[in-house]
Amino acid sequence: MGMTLVEKILARATGQPAVKAGDVVEPHVDLAMSHENAALVLNQFQEIYQGTGLEARVWDPDRIAIIFDHRVPAESSKTATNQKKVRDFVSKQGIGKFHDIRGDEGGICHQILPENGYVRPGAVVVGTDSHTTSHGALGAFAFGIGATEMASVWALGRVLNVEVPGTIKVEVHGDFHPYVLPKDLILYLIGKISAQGANFKVIEFHGPAIKKISTSGRLTICNMSVEAGATAGIVPGDAETVRYLNDDAGVKGRIEILQPDAEAIYDRVIQIDASAMDPQVACPHTVDNVKPVQEVVGKQVNQIVIGSCTNGRLDDIRIAAQILEGKKVARNVRMLVFPASARIYRQALQDGYLLSLMNAGAVVMNSGCGPCLGVHQGALADGDVALATTNRNFKGRMGNPAAEVFLCSPAVAAASALTGKITDPRKGA
Repeated sequence: MGMTLVEKILARATGQPAVKAGDVVEPHVDLAMSHENAALVLNQFQEIYQGTGLEARVWDPDRIAIIFDHRVPAESSKTATNQKKVRDFVSKQGIGKFHDIRGDEGGICHQILPENGYVRPGAVVVGTDSHTTSHGALGAFAFGIGATEMASVWALGRVLNVEVPGTIKVEVHGDFHPYVLPKDLILYLIGKISAQGANFKVIEFHGPAIKKISTSGRLTICNMSVEAGATAGIVPGDAETVRYLNDDAGVKGRIEILQPDAEAIYDRVIQIDASAMDPQVACPHTVDNVKPVQEVVGKQVNQIVIGSCTNGRLDDIRIAAQILEGKKVARNVRMLVFPASARIYRQALQDGYLLSLMNAGAVVMNSGCGPCLGVHQGALADGDVALATTNRNFKGRMGNPAAEVFLCSPAVAAASALTGKITDPRKGA
């Protein structure tokens, strides 16, 4: 019997010749990631050793990554104290993959991991963040776990009692039209299958259109696979994966690529024609409330956010800058731009994109997650309407249950910034 990509990864991570959906396994972990919630993880980790007389030591400090990104710089004394606690723990444990609040190496965890070459095809990656699914873009099995589970990973180096998930195969054909982006693809898919349509499944992306998508775009579609309920999203590694790891992430040496078997058994196969797709918008208050942009044009907006782990990469900033070049953001709109990492920030600065955005009226912020979850920078007022390239629009998601959040691509966001209302980027202001 053939295996899906995730079945192959889990078989290798457990030292078995094969596994199948429904099996319960305990895979060894290649990388364990946390952000500021490492403060909670380390509390639980230390509890494991209480009364044992043993020193609390992580199983492998080289396989743990900790990135400060959700509340940076710290917005309160409580956050600052927790961050200090994590810094002390990182130093004591000898954890080298630590990215503090810095202008040379900081950023959002789901950008920091790939751009530093921490994720490889075929790896098992766990993170105390639901959007750990992002790293499936590099052919890894990447999924979110809770703080208690992560504490056990820190101690043991494996995940306990993982049920091998079934897999949904998504095949994408055709060519994307201008201003139709990977964000539109994943919004379209979520709208098609619903927010529960892939519950406890893996979404495996295939097809000639996927082959043409850059790693940046693949990170976007895998990032939001969880919004369809998926345990993980994954793109089988290919020449683009190798190119990205070598050229962008600076990885040296051989990169092994795993592929699913041709006779793999899938729970479902979904066909999508990219050439028939319009820009998409997810309307309040669920991510699967998706409509073509032409059905919501004209909706007044107060704040536009471009950034986050979903769409804060260089190509996202580039397309926004190109649309806004020489123009002005509408006077009634606040436009915030959050590059996903310090590296992206510097490159966008050198390429002139940030200057173009600032000249248009956008405010460029430091790399971070704050406004996406509504804890830091860019809070919404009662009755505000936000249009964001982030990944969730639940009531209160951006900090105020009395506001509305619409989700879109960077192209839709930039075009809408010029008019102060949701605008189809194919038609412009």
